[in-house]
Amino acid sequence: MVQVVSVTKKGQVTIPKRLRIKYGITNKALFEETACGLVLKPLPSPKDDLGFLKPFANGKTARELLEEARNEELARDKKMLKRAKTSLALRQGCK
Repeated sequence: MVQVVSVTKKGQVTIPKRLRIKYGITNKALFEETACGLVLKPLPSPKDDLGFLKPFANGKTARELLEEARNEELARDKKMLKRAKTSLALRQGCK
């Protein structure tokens, strides 16, 4: 099916709704110049596509994964600080 669309003075084109829905175009799309002309490709959002991390994400967003990692790191740091304080207290008690 061929469809003609308008281009505004600013170079904006409205992608027909049917095609946006069919190809999952939401926020951004990629234009690729080929020998045959222009190819329009939908870009997945980081929320939808985590690349090689997807099997480990368990349905969590990138923001949720980052927050979880930061919390784990904070817990590790607190544990190390507690050990350091205990070690320092023992050394001071030996003097």
